[in-house]
Amino acid sequence: MRIADPSERVDLWSRLRFDAESGAVWLDEQRMLLLHARSLGALRTELIKSLGVERASALLIRMGYDSGAQDAELARKLVGDGPIEDMFLLGPRLHSLEGVVKVETVVSELDLDRGTFHGEFRWLDSWEAEAHIAAFGIGERCTCWNQLGYASGYTSAFMGRAIVFRETMCRSKGDPHCHIVADTADTLPEDDPHVRAFAPDDIAGQLREMAEEIGQLRAFLRRDLEPGSLIGRSPKFLTAFNLLRQAAASPITVLLTGETGVGKEVFARWLHENGPRRAEPFVAINCGAIPPELIESELFGAEAGAYTGAHKSRAGRFERADGGTLFLDEIGDMPLAAQVKLLRVLQTGEIERLGGDKVRKVDVRLIAATNADLASAVAEKRFRADLFYRLNPYPIEIPPLRERSDDIPLFVDALIERLSARYGKSVHGVSDRAMQALMAYQWPGNIRELENVLERGVLLAQPGSRIDREALFVNPAPHAASDAFVDPHGQVRPLGSDGAATAAQAGDLTLARHEAALVEEAMRRASGNISEAARLLGLTRRQLDYRLKCERQPPNRDDASGDAL
Repeated sequence: MRIADPSERVDLWSRLRFDAESGAVWLDEQRMLLLHARSLGALRTELIKSLGVERASALLIRMGYDSGAQDAELARKLVGDGPIEDMFLLGPRLHSLEGVVKVETVVSELDLDRGTFHGEFRWLDSWEAEAHIAAFGIGERCTCWNQLGYASGYTSAFMGRAIVFRETMCRSKGDPHCHIVADTADTLPEDDPHVRAFAPDDIAGQLREMAEEIGQLRAFLRRDLEPGSLIGRSPKFLTAFNLLRQAAASPITVLLTGETGVGKEVFARWLHENGPRRAEPFVAINCGAIPPELIESELFGAEAGAYTGAHKSRAGRFERADGGTLFLDEIGDMPLAAQVKLLRVLQTGEIERLGGDKVRKVDVRLIAATNADLASAVAEKRFRADLFYRLNPYPIEIPPLRERSDDIPLFVDALIERLSARYGKSVHGVSDRAMQALMAYQWPGNIRELENVLERGVLLAQPGSRIDREALFVNPAPHAASDAFVDPHGQVRPLGSDGAATAAQAGDLTLARHEAALVEEAMRRASGNISEAARLLGLTRRQLDYRLKCERQPPNRDDASGDAL
């Protein structure tokens, strides 16, 4: 079958950008690196000398496989609703764009219905073959291992099944060019060395087993408590966690402080689940969410007839938490009248239900939390000083998310896994540019806001893809003024906030030029999707179709306006 060339539909060069301010290079949403070929060749040589040819080649194949799978994801996004064959042919073009090798197709037999593929390709100017010859000279084996892995990873991601590329001719053997053959993995024998190369090689298995045994022994001797459900590795998180861990085995009252959304209840639950009361109830109440007239009955219970609507006796939170842990969230919002009764309970361990006279003994471990400054509230007579001292023997401040940015990638992985399960959608994380935006944002709503943003991203992401920056934020930040991109002629040109701004900076103020630049920018942002580009421009799809057709036709000299609206 003949597959149409997608080069006229997808402009890869316009996706390559350089940010002079941050020093980042971007291929669409993926961060790239410009590396010295000689230095990368030196690393490749060191791997071969350290690990041996067999292990080094397998490692390089697996590295290339991951790179190819990422480019397949990018190609899927760029092609959008276009023919799926276009996505397939973008692979060789991406490989060439990245400076690895020039690809010429010899045979391509693709059957999407049956899920089979056979192909033969000619590789010209292979960087990997040149690096191998420079280090080891002409030899007896094919050596474009990383490139084989890339081709296998890209095509396997495209086909949804394992495709294995093998090299039959190679410049490092003295052949005039490199020649590769591709087939579905199930057509090859299981002991084929190219198939075996994709299985991870446990080079240091015995050492790792010994390290695990030593680690288990040390953990048994120390009996350290691990973070478990808590997520974090930043210094400020570890400071808070170490305080929490030291309080776990004791009955001391803990006061958790921090901004809204930092996860105070998650910390409280960890404290309960890792303490001696873990088998007993954990009861939580948000003091700020209960009307003042009902807070006492919620905490201490009520007898039938105690107030209008109390038709039967009801146990309060203290009774329900007896033997376990009571978590009082937003304690700073508790009315002064309820504070008096709470202080008495903490002093005596006794409660009386509202409308009753029977004294009941309760044994609870108390954890309180607030986002308010209780010391200031005491000074302003909004919070009782004696209760504050009773609650504050062991305060732990939970840092806001903006002060623990190292933890954001951990939260992103955990939250996307949870949200993907909720929506029944497989999402493979976020793009590099999306992660950069998440790391740069200040997160006034902390972890709760991060979860909401990621939920939006999971909902908008295509199954099997990564979440890009535009899917996360309603109003994504514009490109930095220092951004630049490479045009199809290899020239680096500055990128403004949109194509029209670039035209204005160049001194071109004609309406037609600005209109064409806006259309071009909208199509770029929409990855070639006409419906999405029309939405960005505030046009109907039919109106944008008309404009695109006009751009492809020779201009009419008798019509100076060119306005289709």
